[in-house]
This record gives sequence, structure tokens and C-alpha cells, in this order.
Amino acid sequence: MLYPEIDVDEAKRRLDADPNTVFIDVRTEAEFEAGHVPNALNIPIKIDNPATGQRESNPDFLAVAAAAVPKDARVICGCKTGGRSGMATQLLLRAGYRDVTNMDGGFVGKPDAAGWSEQGYPISFDAEDGRAYRSLAARAGLGR
Repeated sequence: MLYPEIDVDEAKRRLDADPNTVFIDVRTEAEFEAGHVPNALNIPIKIDNPATGQRESNPDFLAVAAAAVPKDARVICGCKTGGRSGMATQLLLRAGYRDVTNMDGGFVGKPDAAGWSEQGYPISFDAEDGRAYRSLAARAGLGR
């Protein structure tokens, strides 16, 4: 393992125990809007390119994260199953964030790890300003 990793039960415990823990949902905007961990910030590590129909690395990922999350914050990254959030965890640690952990199993789960929604944990459908990617990118001066 190249980065710290916890299961969804431990992620839920940490989020409940420390309201200052930041949950970064690195899924696409559409995935985020379809349901996410309450109070999550949406900073996609991959974005859909409408011209090619392909999912590509988000070149603004670290800039948006830097504008939204202090480097000394306790951070949990999550995605659909844990793969993209593992990449995000590595990037954030390399960028100088000190306490970043991947949530294995992600939002929907995988054969060997239950997901947040599978466990019956609370789900939010709000994509409000300040948490949705568009507003976070605007705060970073990217005006998406």
C-alpha cells in the first residue's frame, strides 16, 4: 500500500468523531450529484471530456484542493470504489498534505470492501455552493 487506507466503517467513525475532518469526493460532478457522503467537497480527480467522450485527469485538481482545504487538515478521500481516491490520496500527500487517508470501498463498494451506501450510512443529494466543484473551482480562481 502506497498510502494510508481505511474502510467505510472507520471513515464514518472518524467523520462522526471529528467534525473538522474534510471528506473529499473525487468522483465526477454527475456522480457527486447522484448522491454522496454528507458535507463532502467535490473535487474530481478525473473529468469527462465532452469532445472525446473520454475521462481524463483533472489538471486543476491540486489547485482547487489547495484553495478549499488547508494542508494541515485531516482529509479522507473517497470515490466510487476506492481506486480514484487512492490516486488522489497519493497526489495530496505528495503536495504536502499531512493527514490524508483513502476510503477503501468508496461510495458503492467492491467485492472485497463494502461501500458507504451499502452500509446504509447517510447520503446527501445536495450539491450546494461551497461544496460543489463549480463553486470550489471558482474560489480557486478557475471560473469553471
